[in-house]
Amino acid sequence: MSTFEKVVVIDGKGHLLGRLASIVAKQILSGQRIVIVRAEEINVSGSFFRNKIKYHNYLRKRMIVNPARGPFHFRAPSRIFYKALRGMIPHKTSRGAAALDRLKIFEGIPPEYARQKRMVIPDALRVIRLKPGRKYTTISRLSSEVGWKYEGIVKKLEDKRKERSNQYYLAKKRIINLKAKAIKSKESDKDLKKINEKLAAYGH
Repeated sequence: MSTFEKVVVIDGKGHLLGRLASIVAKQILSGQRIVIVRAEEINVSGSFFRNKIKYHNYLRKRMIVNPARGPFHFRAPSRIFYKALRGMIPHKTSRGAAALDRLKIFEGIPPEYARQKRMVIPDALRVIRLKPGRKYTTISRLSSEVGWKYEGIVKKLEDKRKERSNQYYLAKKRIINLKAKAIKSKESDKDLKKINEKLAAYGH
């Protein structure tokens, strides 16, 4: 992301949470608008059991004087990522607040971003940054264990989206094949060969 785009859509699948958050934080502070989709597929290094214990310890942290004032413990994957990213920027200043306004995070892929080009960030990919054989956890599993109730719904909607996407791809492939066949038959047609040669002479 060396140049500015109007909106950059990042597919969160297979990225490490901390590394992705640090890169995105830097970009939104510099003025880039970013949308992160499939936040539930973001990974965290370490085994599931270890991460679950860590999260339960985090849930115990509270303000003794007035617990209603916080801290607030988010369960949804998008909010877990948001909380990690928020800690990397000066969110209490006007600059930090404006940066957070330039960020959107979603579980799954909403229809408005389904046909847009999605990017990955190589510096944050688990397969590149984590040693082979190391254990990792997917945020969706961790979230559902600590109180997130929408894993099944998101999965159902994602299956529908993938089915529509596959149908669109097959239809597009069929049209491309028909066009290629039509061009091939035109080129082999003896009657049109002379006409095509004359048109080529005129630059068509």
